[in-house]
Amino acid sequence: MLFPSRVGRRSVLLTVAIALPVVALLVIAAFPFGVLKGVMADRLSRRFGRPVTIAAMERVDGFGFSPTIAIRGVTIPQAGWAGRGDFLRLREARVTFPVWPLLTGTFRPRDVVVDGLQLALVRDADGRTNWARPGQAESGGSSNDLKGLTVRDSVVRYRDDKRRRTATMAFASDAQGLRATGDGTIRGVPVRIALTGASVAQPIPGPWPFTATIEGTALHMRAKGTMDRPLDTDAMTLDVAARAADLRLIDAVIEAGLFGTQPVAITAHVRHDAPKWIVNDLKGTIGRSDLAGHVTVDKRDGRTRLDGAVTSNRFDFDDLSTDEGLARGAALERAIGPRLVPNTRIDLSKIDTTDGRIAVRVARVFSHGGATSVTGIDGVLDLDRQRLRVVPLTIRLAGGVARGAVTVDQRGGARRPTLTVDLRLTGTRVEALPGTDGAFTGRIAARARLTGRGETIRAAIGRADGRIGFTVRDGALPARYAAALGFDAGRALLAGSDDVARLRCVVLALAVKDGRGIAAPLVVDTSASQLRGSGTIAFPAERIDLRLTGAPKGHSILRLPGSAFMAGTLSDPVLTVPPEVKSAGNIFKAIGRAITGRQGPRAGDADCGGLAARALR
Repeated sequence: MLFPSRVGRRSVLLTVAIALPVVALLVIAAFPFGVLKGVMADRLSRRFGRPVTIAAMERVDGFGFSPTIAIRGVTIPQAGWAGRGDFLRLREARVTFPVWPLLTGTFRPRDVVVDGLQLALVRDADGRTNWARPGQAESGGSSNDLKGLTVRDSVVRYRDDKRRRTATMAFASDAQGLRATGDGTIRGVPVRIALTGASVAQPIPGPWPFTATIEGTALHMRAKGTMDRPLDTDAMTLDVAARAADLRLIDAVIEAGLFGTQPVAITAHVRHDAPKWIVNDLKGTIGRSDLAGHVTVDKRDGRTRLDGAVTSNRFDFDDLSTDEGLARGAALERAIGPRLVPNTRIDLSKIDTTDGRIAVRVARVFSHGGATSVTGIDGVLDLDRQRLRVVPLTIRLAGGVARGAVTVDQRGGARRPTLTVDLRLTGTRVEALPGTDGAFTGRIAARARLTGRGETIRAAIGRADGRIGFTVRDGALPARYAAALGFDAGRALLAGSDDVARLRCVVLALAVKDGRGIAAPLVVDTSASQLRGSGTIAFPAERIDLRLTGAPKGHSILRLPGSAFMAGTLSDPVLTVPPEVKSAGNIFKAIGRAITGRQGPRAGDADCGGLAARALR
């Protein structure tokens, strides 16, 4: 027959269909991976952007679908910007892996034996790393499916100029366990670093226990927990305890964008399910302040998102500054005098990759520097791409409360942040304020709406535009003071120490432009007199420049002509009566007018309700 029969053709096709997969499987099972040495070196060179050399590469097992490859004499040069030497030098590594994931482009090593590894990791001040792909952002994650890891005679060196930390660690892994020990520095502070864990060379199924410690004179951190799989930091649970002379030392480790403080001690229970960190049972102290709470940290697409709540039973804002910061503040106060507006920094330029929402409750505010009228704070901090909004914000005061919102906006690469304040004060009373001793009474209300640019609250208010309104209604004051407000020197001298006048209202409205507030109006209205003022209060110096004139509402005993002036600062006002006002000639003229009854115009009742409404709008 010239042609095979139909049955014969089918038999041949069936034989070929069976033989081809079998041959393919045999080729895969016996494939000499050593021939790919050049391909691997080329791909690694493209991965790191610099030439990679491999002295030898061969398959050392005989046959199978989980081959073992030996690689010897690997060298990866250091990135040019990272310094001298090599990024990686490897004497030998043996890697066992399944071949089937390779068909989809995935390499999943199962057993690794490393001998003589020298690795130098570097991150520069701008965050560039020598292990990332050139031109691509740094990525985290270390999930793996290792079934065994043996490491001998290996050292890892690490230098991070962005977080100011260094380390040199000897690394070993064998049947007795995993060990990494060495020395380093964190923000210039010498530390001893150690990591211990169960054996990865012969792992036991189940969670992998480990302990990591950082020990130094100014920093102590300990983390003890388990990873779902050996060395899989993407899935782990741990308990953390930390003590540090400054919160920035802890931040240099955890990279959360924190700031300098008084000494800190914290504990927390942490779960990491990449890309989320879930922190519960957070407890601790900063200086003399306590805190507790929880937070979830979600790192995606190069940004960090925070969501949580923090409470404090006792809090001193000075604890959020280092000793150096407090010393600078004290020196500034000695140089310029005390100020009511704080010099707290609000610059967000370095918080460029963090967003989030944190609810804050402070049950009691205190200050080691002296008394404070603030008793507690409630607020929600909402940070979105360098715009921080604190809304709603409630500031509890002695006998009252201030409510509103504060925004710090530094979006778009602005050199200085813009501060916007909108607060309304209600419910407090004059007699509740420190230093009044109950001599004055009255119901206080205030409103501040200001917007300005500056690196600190004080600097921003010093450049702000807006309005400030302050009122006191329905109170009382000593009769001698009421007489003095009407420039009635006679009644001020003769009034009894227990005599009281009614305080109808105090109204001050400041129209603020570029930090300079113009008083329009300034009125103090009592049952016996009325005082009016004009002038300015200038920020950030808080300098007062007011001219005061007064008139009685009834017959005066000895009314002095002229004006008084208030100067100084809001923290240290100075009332000045010009010499000509209290001169002998003026006093005799006042006596003459009192005898003749020609004492000048008297004051009527001010429209306290209307004035207060306009000041507080």
